[in-house]
Amino acid sequence: MIQLTKLNQTPISLNAIYIERIESIPDTVVTLLSGKKVHVLETVEEVTNKMTTFYQKINLLSSLQEPNWTE
Repeated sequence: MIQLTKLNQTPISLNAIYIERIESIPDTVVTLLSGKKVHVLETVEEVTNKMTTFYQKINLLSSLQEPNWTE
């Protein structure tokens, strides 16, 4: 689970596995696989970082490497 904050300052926990996409329009909108949309205060980058940390914690992504753009 990742911890986010709704626009009304209410904390919310979401299971990152069920996140389909994240948009900035201009508020950050997290769309779940069910189609439900959650508007949050965190930026797209912050949500993405929290998701990555969660995936690593549950060993969904054991490690991430930076892409090598020179190859």
